[in-house]
Amino acid sequence: MHVELFHISSYNYLNLAGTEKETIGVLLLNLGGPDSLHAIKPFLYNLFSDREIIRLGPSFLQKPLAWLISNLRSKKTENMYRLIGGKSPIFDITSAQAKALEEILNSSRVTCNALGAFKVYVGMRYWHLFIEDVVRKIYEDDIRRLIAISLYPHYSKATTGSALSKFRKVVSNYPIENFCISSWFNHPLYIDALVDLIKKGLASFSINTELGTRNFQPRVQVLFSAHSLPESFIKEGDPYVDQIKETIKEITQKINIDWHLSYQSKSGPMKWLEPTTEEMLKTLADRGYRNILVVPISFVSDHIETLFEIDILYKRIAEELGIILKRVESLNTHPLFIEALKDMVLKNIKEMGWA
Repeated sequence: MHVELFHISSYNYLNLAGTEKETIGVLLLNLGGPDSLHAIKPFLYNLFSDREIIRLGPSFLQKPLAWLISNLRSKKTENMYRLIGGKSPIFDITSAQAKALEEILNSSRVTCNALGAFKVYVGMRYWHLFIEDVVRKIYEDDIRRLIAISLYPHYSKATTGSALSKFRKVVSNYPIENFCISSWFNHPLYIDALVDLIKKGLASFSINTELGTRNFQPRVQVLFSAHSLPESFIKEGDPYVDQIKETIKEITQKINIDWHLSYQSKSGPMKWLEPTTEEMLKTLADRGYRNILVVPISFVSDHIETLFEIDILYKRIAEELGIILKRVESLNTHPLFIEALKDMVLKNIKEMGWA
């Protein structure tokens, strides 16, 4: 006999026999971003204070140098954010991803038959809502089983590593059983979502012939642009670049494209991954290519790197080089991406024996 479940204010579910089913928490971890122009300087300070991202001299100088850098860079960074609306959209987008994931988890037949409810939270590393504040809220909501998902598809100690290190330190203070998903660079639904976006991006280059009787698509060069890292990270064993290449391999098995890989958003005097996206644009122009589709491969939502760096800065460079540059839409709340997150949650719940 099918047993109907109903929602109660504590967000737990009860079946008709009165058996309580425990609410499972899901925490989406991301970098965070300033939510106003006034927040830019403290956000930068938090970012540069993290020695897992960048080591600024000996440890006792990390915070003083972070304060100095945040002061020196804040005005330039403010100008960038003014051009994209005066704040980062990353919290709003991640919250929308969390809402979409919570809805699809709670509407799942699997959920209704075998599990209690799901409640999905957002925790940011360097700005509100901070991971430590969200974990406390999770505990206050009586969540005792929690899955944390890094929203960086490709593992690096500077991104996922830092976020999970903070999460594990915080959650250890609470009686919460937890499990972390640290990378998912080759998840089939994630790959399918990227392929879908690339196909749509390629289609945007289609133009009418003079007769207007049919469309044709000039050969477009796909430029995968990943967030850069210091080369020393990779030499020390960081799997980031290998995982980026594996993602591209999975994509190119599903769609025939001419592709290139470059890196953006480097910061600081050390040697970073090459080639940079600016350099690659110049190289492609020199080779005679005039149609470039940029795929921000290591990002799952719009923020400063897509909205300013690609859409404004790189597009301006492309125009000077005689290139038509377009960018694929970001994953944001793409249905296949949300399905990928759902699949990861449900599979890991089963592996943990929570189902």
